[in-house]
Amino acid sequence: MRKNVYFLSDAHLGSLAIEHPRMQERRLVRFLDSIKDKASAIYLLGDMFDFWDEYRYVVPKGYTRFLGKLSELSDSGVEIHFFTGNHDLWTYGYLEEECGLIVHKKPVTTEIYGKVFFLAHGDGLGDPDNKFKILRKIFHNRTCQKLLNSFHPRWGMSLGLNWAKHSRIKRIDGKEVPFMGEDKEYLVQFTNEYMTTHNDIDYFIYGHRHIELDLNLSKKVRMLILGDWIWQFTYAVFDGEHMFLEQYVEGETEF
Repeated sequence: MRKNVYFLSDAHLGSLAIEHPRMQERRLVRFLDSIKDKASAIYLLGDMFDFWDEYRYVVPKGYTRFLGKLSELSDSGVEIHFFTGNHDLWTYGYLEEECGLIVHKKPVTTEIYGKVFFLAHGDGLGDPDNKFKILRKIFHNRTCQKLLNSFHPRWGMSLGLNWAKHSRIKRIDGKEVPFMGEDKEYLVQFTNEYMTTHNDIDYFIYGHRHIELDLNLSKKVRMLILGDWIWQFTYAVFDGEHMFLEQYVEGETEF
């Protein structure tokens, strides 16, 4: 029997701005456990950690339940695809070698059950914010990454987690701006432009914006933004024929 493919993003595990981080991680792990027999693949589309930076002999404290569950699923034959976001891009082999994840540092176009998917975290795709563009270039610069890793892990992790906390609490209630309309959402604009030169794609799926969005951009093309695992606990599931955008409610997950 054909198994489902799942997509989720933006848990921001370890965030200093989240009141009950252990409860949040456990909820995510319970969801993953609930789908372990239904899934052929799981795509984690970025920012699963609020800040993740690997040192040669040291990895960030915590996340043991989450990483353990991912390892268990990977060992059982479920493909786990991990997309780096703008908060957790400092990964250098640990997740692949120790947890069996397939790590993607750029958008991916792939075929799933005969449909073509464009998958990305979403940062840097059409975003007009010049400050963010500069920060993104710094974060992805290999020299800057080496400089960050020259700090003692105590200071490097503290710097990253506190920067991420400041980034979140400066927003109202720590939440993202609501849907701004198709003409103002830069991921929608990017997708519409990308479609003009790539007419083979059936689904565009993103994280990053922390909103639930499900748009039919043409008779063929559908675009989804996955929400988050901080407030919404939303995910997408593809059964080979249909795509559903769902919310995880304890004990009530249908797909």
